[in-house]
Amino acid sequence: MTSTMHSESMCSLSLQLYRTVVAPLERLKLEYIVRGEQRNLFELMHAIATTQGVKGFWKGNFVNILRTAPFKAVNFYAYDTYRKQLLKWSGNEETTNFERFIAGAFAGVTATMMCIPMDTIRTRMVAPGGEALGGVLGVARHMIQTEGFFSLYKGLVPSLISMAPSGAVFYGVYDILKMAYLHSPEGKNRVSMMKQQKQGEANALDQLELGTVRTLLYGAIAGCCAEAATYPFEVVRRQLQMQVKATRMNAFATCLKIVDQGGVPALYAGLIPSLLQVLPSASISYFVYELTKIVLKVE
Repeated sequence: MTSTMHSESMCSLSLQLYRTVVAPLERLKLEYIVRGEQRNLFELMHAIATTQGVKGFWKGNFVNILRTAPFKAVNFYAYDTYRKQLLKWSGNEETTNFERFIAGAFAGVTATMMCIPMDTIRTRMVAPGGEALGGVLGVARHMIQTEGFFSLYKGLVPSLISMAPSGAVFYGVYDILKMAYLHSPEGKNRVSMMKQQKQGEANALDQLELGTVRTLLYGAIAGCCAEAATYPFEVVRRQLQMQVKATRMNAFATCLKIVDQGGVPALYAGLIPSLLQVLPSASISYFVYELTKIVLKVE
């Protein structure tokens, strides 16, 4: 179990450098969701560079890293734990698609409940007036003093509602693609050749069941499917996190307000930069995850 947790931790930590590299895409997405930006990507990028300089694209990246590291570690670890437990209960030799979706759903819910405060703080930092609150600790202190401790959990309900299907799709799609390949003639041949090799003879990359390209590709497909399927919940959640006590609405009312002001497309504001970020992020997540399991000899 310790080795498994180390695998997930290494996976999450290795993604922090990547998160920093693609932070501008996350910033652009939040501009569309949080500030209701209407300009196209190039106009928005020019505006940020002109008014805030290049460093403006990395606004809120520190707190995003603080959130992402434990979120990824908990998510992958929880998925493996739930999947193995379901497999134990069912007595099957191989995890079914239904069990994969269930394990993925509960993994997403578990990670969200543990890490949402940092996500709420980051949203407030990017929102209008967030600069004046004094960084991570300043925003947290302001929210707790003015709205109470549980204000850090704003948007929890839509987060949980979205993370269940998001986790189910993310892990389910990847595992379905993976098993489809491993059960194909080409996949069976690859597994057979890997078994014939002497232990320790092949390097870690050669021991990837899917190979490097398929691991990256299937991870990207899974990530994009999960993001597109649940993106409206992301928009509603961000809007809820910006609300103050005096104007607070529930998730359903917030959703209706968004649609009333901008139509159904408003629920997908910022989807393009989000997909551009998720595509390589999901690829690297699964690649590093599978690779570290091999290095640490985790089943």
